[in-house]
Amino acid sequence: MTAIKHALQRDIFTPNDERLLGIVNVCKAGKKKKNCFLCATVTTERPVQVKVVKVKKSDKGDFYKRQLTWELRDLREVDAKDASKENPEFDLHFEKAYKWVASSTAEKNSFISCIWKLNQRYLRKKVEFVNVSSQLLEESVPSGESQSVAGGDEDALDDYQELSTREEQDIEGMMEMCEYAISNAEAFAEKLFKELQVLDGANIQSIMASEKQVNILMMLLDDALTEVDTIEGKLSSYEEMLQSVKEQMDQISQSNRLIQISNTNNGKLLDEIQFIVNYMDLSKGHIRALQEGDLTSPKGIEACINASEALLQCMNVALRPGHDKLMAVTQQQHLFAELRDTFARRLTNHLNNVFVHQGHDQSSTLSQHTAELTLPKHSPLHRDLLRYAKLMEWLKNTHREKYEGLSRTYVDYMSRLYDREIKDFFEVAKIKMAGTSKEAKGKFATLPRKESALKQETESLHGSSGKLTGSTSSLNKLTVQGSNSRRSQSSSLLDMGNMSASDLDVADRTKFDKIFEQVLSELEPLCLAEQDFISKFFKLQQHMTVAPPLAQPETEETDGSMPSRNPPLAEHRHSLSSEKDMVRLMMTNIFHSIDTELNSLIALGDKIDSFHSLYMLVKMSHHVWTAENVDPASFLSTTLGNVLVTVKRNFDKCISGQIRQMEEVKISKKSKVGILSFVTGFEEFAELAETIFRNAERRGDLDKAYVKLIRAVFMNVEKVANESQKTPRDVVMMENFHHIFSTLSRLKISCLDAERREAKHKYTDHLQSYVINSLGQPLEKLNHFFEGVEARVAQGVREEEVSYQLAFNKQELRKVIKEYPGKEVKKGLDNLYKKVDKHLCEEESLLQVVWHSMQDEFIRQYKHFEDLIGRCYPGSGITMEFTIQDMLEYFSSIAQSH
Repeated sequence: MTAIKHALQRDIFTPNDERLLGIVNVCKAGKKKKNCFLCATVTTERPVQVKVVKVKKSDKGDFYKRQLTWELRDLREVDAKDASKENPEFDLHFEKAYKWVASSTAEKNSFISCIWKLNQRYLRKKVEFVNVSSQLLEESVPSGESQSVAGGDEDALDDYQELSTREEQDIEGMMEMCEYAISNAEAFAEKLFKELQVLDGANIQSIMASEKQVNILMMLLDDALTEVDTIEGKLSSYEEMLQSVKEQMDQISQSNRLIQISNTNNGKLLDEIQFIVNYMDLSKGHIRALQEGDLTSPKGIEACINASEALLQCMNVALRPGHDKLMAVTQQQHLFAELRDTFARRLTNHLNNVFVHQGHDQSSTLSQHTAELTLPKHSPLHRDLLRYAKLMEWLKNTHREKYEGLSRTYVDYMSRLYDREIKDFFEVAKIKMAGTSKEAKGKFATLPRKESALKQETESLHGSSGKLTGSTSSLNKLTVQGSNSRRSQSSSLLDMGNMSASDLDVADRTKFDKIFEQVLSELEPLCLAEQDFISKFFKLQQHMTVAPPLAQPETEETDGSMPSRNPPLAEHRHSLSSEKDMVRLMMTNIFHSIDTELNSLIALGDKIDSFHSLYMLVKMSHHVWTAENVDPASFLSTTLGNVLVTVKRNFDKCISGQIRQMEEVKISKKSKVGILSFVTGFEEFAELAETIFRNAERRGDLDKAYVKLIRAVFMNVEKVANESQKTPRDVVMMENFHHIFSTLSRLKISCLDAERREAKHKYTDHLQSYVINSLGQPLEKLNHFFEGVEARVAQGVREEEVSYQLAFNKQELRKVIKEYPGKEVKKGLDNLYKKVDKHLCEEESLLQVVWHSMQDEFIRQYKHFEDLIGRCYPGSGITMEFTIQDMLEYFSSIAQSH
């Protein structure tokens, strides 16, 4: 096997730069036995490639050739068939399984061991070795043949080197000297062994000849050792001399270290003292300002602000561990606490006095604003108090209880002040509204409400507390007066010539609109200014921030929000989640009467005239929209939004009231109907609403009301037309829908375009129906004659043969025509004009329109008769007693005569 291995290496693998490391003689299992060799090889160049090569002896000669080559990295599994018994069979699984039978079990084991070592060294791939003994995989095979086949261990693989050219030449020269080297290798090896023994003997003799020189060398070494001992003795003495110096230097080093530690400690102590002095020292000027500072002058306030900020910095300084145990620090903290309490007490007392004084002092100026519809301005008070804003922030961070007490005091006194001002302000507004109503009532007796009754109503509406109060008798009186007011409004809708359509009533409504706008315009800046002042003075920002650390034990939430366990106001014990809630709560307590007074004023305006709800809806919507743009969650926005709901409810009641009045309308059986009152009422409402809601935010509400009203108008016009006895149904429908169509066309209300077209359609249909029904058959006998002619033609008689019928011959036709001379026709038309004139009303001026439509209808009938004469009686020369021109003159002269 060794000779075959060398031959394969020389002939096949060396030309391809490969080394043969393992070989096994195999044949395929189960087939005709054709021997071949499986070789495990590696390349000599980097990177190393490991292959399994199948080599087969050529059939034509004694040389070997490659047949198949596999990469070792493609090997998936090696199956040795049996690990405990000797079995020469094994399988190699590449892309498919190859089954082999080795010539011996030893060769198989040697080859598998070689495969395992190559895999471990070069590939590190997890090849599965099945039914292989673990000892075979862990240890090398002991036999010399196996080692030669396997190529040795991994180190031998690396140490292997090919012979150089010179080495090959030397070996070849040596072998040439011994011609029998190849034929008799044992004799050649024995000769080489004898020559090696000769060389070893020569080397030993040479060593023994040099013994004298070795003795001389040993003597020199002994002298050198003596000199070394001498030098070592001197070094020992020197070391003893330096030992004392070393001890002295150690003492000096220890002393320097202690001095350095002392200096370090002194430096740290100085830093701590400087820290305490710098951050916990309050100047005498600051102490004096906190104890005796003037809280009335600007300079004194500025000094107190600086002193309070310095005190807060000293109290909030972050002490280092152990500082709180120092006596000086404890005394200083105690001094700071006393100064804080003293200044907080002084500041609280001063601001309490300012609040109380301002609340009482403002009452003297209220009389100046009662004559005019204005609210007093508090900007001077706000300007004076804002000087204390920083002090309030300091108080909030240091003394929460006193801060809350001041906020309660401010709310208490300012709520009283604003309560008086707002009630007086609304009193003036109600008087002005009542005065407007009284002027109208004095000139129009249709609203029987007296001035004293209105005054009682005004007093009962707002009362002393802004609610509906009063005795039982006054309430009863109000009930009677309210019913009178509703009856008067109902009568005004039925008869639009009264107060609701008068110029004075429009002026009253305009004046009410101005008063209501003035009220809202005065309230809006007042509330915004107060809310802005509260936010700035009490440091209640509109967003959440983090509060600075305090010396008190209680924990703060956001920058200015109250601690969760301390409610800001006594009447509100629940926790507030943010400062925005705090501001809104304070504003609600200060302006608690605004909501009540506004609702009272709205109720009064609605009682005076239900159409006032239109003005109030537009104005209130605009102010709510403005307030929401400034701050959607502000007190003003919330309050006006709540009141807007009431106004919208009153507006809906106004619309429902008008619809109800339409349904309750009764017409006279003895007089003609004309234009219905609720039709003109809708016209007035639409004109007024279009004026009020021009560019308004709540246009959608008006459009919905329009649709409800116009549908009710349409339905009730048809209802009244069906019930009418004096006036024909077509006239009622024609006149009223013409009026509606004219109104909608003039006002151009986009949401009612469909209703406008519907009104025009109804007007046109009923006009045509009335004309046909009123005109009837003015030439009755002639109509009956030609109806008979058309009946004969319809039965199949030819038109030119109709004249041969006995009842419809030319003589009968001439007889009928002679009964309708022009004079008789004119007389009949004159009677018809008088009849139409009685049916139509003067307000709508539709007489000429109807008369012209009747003229067109009459001419149409005339042309129809002439056409029948021309077709059924051709060449007869028969014509009517009057011409179309005569008819036009009849219609014109009749119209002019009336």
